[in-house]
Amino acid sequence: MAQEISVSYQAIKGRVHKLLDAMVENEKSQEEVRESMRRWWKLVPAADRKVAQKYLLMVLLRSSAGLAAITDTLFELEEFEAAHEAELRLLKMEPRRGELTTAV
Repeated sequence: MAQEISVSYQAIKGRVHKLLDAMVENEKSQEEVRESMRRWWKLVPAADRKVAQKYLLMVLLRSSAGLAAITDTLFELEEFEAAHEAELRLLKMEPRRGELTTAV
């Protein structure tokens, strides 16, 4: 029996936020998130893919804009920048591929 996948805006937003949270909590790597998205996309019925793609792109663009606003604000805060110069240099590089590692 095929698994049903909801393609509502809320369901897709929840999926994206769940994966982002798993990365923030260091529960999933970037590769694990990629694999999770590949598996999820295969479960989306062909008839629903256009809507799923629309909602997914909306969520990703809005999430990226929110993260950019937070990052930009941190660059404006001199006291923050002085204390976290090395980490901010990593943010400025904006790695798109590859693993992002953080020192604990």
